[in-house]
Amino acid sequence: MHLRIFTEPQQGASYDDQLAVAKATEELGFDAFFRSDHYLAMGGDGLPGPTDSWVTLAGLARETSRIRLGTLVSSATFRMPGVLAIQVAQVDAMSGGRVELGLGTGWFADEHAAYGIPFPEKRFGILEEQLAVITGLWATPVGERFSFAGEHYQLTDSPALPKPVQSPVPIVIGGQGKKRTPALAARYASDFNLGFAPLDQMASGFERVREACRAIERDPDEITYSAALVACVGADEAEFARRAAAIGREPAELREHGVAGTVAEVSDRLAWLAEQGVQRTYLQILDLADLDHLDLIAREVAPQL
Repeated sequence: MHLRIFTEPQQGASYDDQLAVAKATEELGFDAFFRSDHYLAMGGDGLPGPTDSWVTLAGLARETSRIRLGTLVSSATFRMPGVLAIQVAQVDAMSGGRVELGLGTGWFADEHAAYGIPFPEKRFGILEEQLAVITGLWATPVGERFSFAGEHYQLTDSPALPKPVQSPVPIVIGGQGKKRTPALAARYASDFNLGFAPLDQMASGFERVREACRAIERDPDEITYSAALVACVGADEAEFARRAAAIGREPAELREHGVAGTVAEVSDRLAWLAEQGVQRTYLQILDLADLDHLDLIAREVAPQL
């Protein structure tokens, strides 16, 4: 199982804070640094304020050399698909082909209101068309043109440039929907992610995607099946309790729903997740100043996987 570090910078993190975590992620041997794509804190003052995910990843692309970089997930309401295709392709080039695009419908109405971003009630069709446009632009051969006539987006004779380094750029799609989400993942995803889903429903969630793949004659094993869960690990019970308090969470709740507890408990939880079909875990790290936390996971947990 690959372990990825997943951060929530809107809760209060500068670019430099994220850079420190990304460098630790690389130095400690983790697979990737991912970040959420939000413009408003969910509790607290969020100081010093939000950082744009793709601007941030562009900077990190030039200051790291190995780790994968991506969003979990960008909101389809934030950017026009043609612009997003250009941004992601550029960051992919800046990183030497290490970018992954996580894309979803968006859900946080307050951040849209706070920054004047339209938030339509129905957004799944927007996501579907964005994926069609972005992948269509990237797949169009150099010298040819791309056009698209949809309900939400229309493109006419686009040169479909620039091209990303990777062909294709891995796309992360997630969600707990039982029909449309699995079908969309079967068409576009290289990584299907169940973020903060009930642990006893992960296996069935993955199986729905596998069934959707078989329905369109795609090999289900072409997709990586992943989970995103809050991580809180201590070398002993006292350290675990201290880290839980630092992020405002109760130890019992973390143990029930996350990758949390002592090293032995966390190792057992990850082994159990692997039995449920989880091939990759995004560890949600909420205290970005606690780099010793990453070091503990890398030294004591990762070698047991």
